Amino acid sequence: MKNYLTLKIQEVRRKKRKLFCVFLTLGYPSIAATERLILSSEQAGVDIIELGFPFSDPLADGPTIQYSSEQAIKKNVTIKDALALVRRLRQKGSKIPILFFGYFNPVFSYGGKDFARDARDSGMDGLIIPDLPPEEEVAFQKICRKQKLHRVQLVAPTTKDARAKMLVGKSQEFIYYVSLKGVTGAQKAMPADLKAHLSKLKRMTAKPVLAGFGISTPEQARAISQMSDGVIVGSAVIEHLKRGVPVAERFILKMSRAIHGS
Repeated sequence: MKNYLTLKIQEVRRKKRKLFCVFLTLGYPSIAATERLILSSEQAGVDIIELGFPFSDPLADGPTIQYSSEQAIKKNVTIKDALALVRRLRQKGSKIPILFFGYFNPVFSYGGKDFARDARDSGMDGLIIPDLPPEEEVAFQKICRKQKLHRVQLVAPTTKDARAKMLVGKSQEFIYYVSLKGVTGAQKAMPADLKAHLSKLKRMTAKPVLAGFGISTPEQARAISQMSDGVIVGSAVIEHLKRGVPVAERFILKMSRAIHGS
């Protein structure tokens, strides 16, 4: 089975393009809406989808994504729903890379080995699990590697250089740079030291470095994409989604055009 994340990274390197990654909460406002948004995002030029799995006790998610998770949890969204959604998308011909973004408790409850197998069989390309430190995931990492399910690591502004180098080395395909201290949420202004942090990280690796957390306007996205290899947008998408799927779709298209220079 093709890994679309690997293919996408190869494509953007060849074309010297920036990457645009969109975070969506599975099941908010409905599973059907999530499916529509992934398909329309692909048409709008989005490069990667982070499929956020709703969880009751998040560590990194701010009020906006917590709200979307709470609404999805009320509808009893499960990991099996996530797998079925990705399988349907692949059957429809979607080739956009899809990363499962979630906390380890649901994965552990499902069974790490079973989850990695079923996730890859469904057509998922990778995982981002913010509460699973590399030191504690040796066995799970081996399972994921066997399934060719890529693990993406996060680096924060407070991460020491030695640890950042370790995380960069372990991260597969790209590095997720958390652009601000604290939890997710749209910001009016980005940190003044963002460029310096990104430059330091880019000197550590040839892998693409994507900036996420707080990016909320096309102007911010355009500016930050010039400092990095791409951007990740989540809370701002969810905020627009509160006003309806078409509103969110128009916002995603504007962000895509800003990042890709069209």
